[in-house]
Amino acid sequence: MYRWEIVQAVTEQRVFGIVRAAVPEAALTAAEAVLDAGLRAVEVALTTPRALSAVARLTEQRPDALVGAGTVLDEAAARAAVEAGARFLVSPGLRTDVIRAGHRYGVPVFPGVTTPTEIVRALEEGADAVKIFPASAVSPSWLRDVRAALPQLPAIPTGGVTIDDAPEWIVAGAVACGMGSALTSGGPRAASERVAALLAGLGRAR
Repeated sequence: MYRWEIVQAVTEQRVFGIVRAAVPEAALTAAEAVLDAGLRAVEVALTTPRALSAVARLTEQRPDALVGAGTVLDEAAARAAVEAGARFLVSPGLRTDVIRAGHRYGVPVFPGVTTPTEIVRALEEGADAVKIFPASAVSPSWLRDVRAALPQLPAIPTGGVTIDDAPEWIVAGAVACGMGSALTSGGPRAASERVAALLAGLGRAR
């Protein structure tokens, strides 16, 4: 798949899951729960110990899923994640070396930003979309105002997005939302119920 095709696939459902855990086995279980519940894309945070082993196992066991790596802080981590099978990279901040590394291997990168200045710089550096982080520090109305000046902005609010306000972010112009514990806490059954409710709500918000 080309980079733009991966971006399109990751954002098609308007949401992707984010998992982080104390051990890779727990991250794998959480990722499988949201994938089984109907999500097609999931990000494994590199703050998880031996996270790349979870990425590699997921890409092997779930070849149809879009597995990404999150909390990618530098070029070395970006390359290691791609070699483990990550199909997209997400960073909490704007690192041009991560963008360059991802693009070198045909992988889209979503750097974290919090201001219009950072957003413009990220777009100039070639970001495939930008991670609005932490989303809890701003609001859907903030994104709507920013997009009035930057209508070309492909925004992915992450960090504090809930099942209740995810549709508001989409209506405000977000291409997708990244969601972690709001989906994965409580085990596979709870995750399945939350994903079903979320996808129904996002379907009405389109």
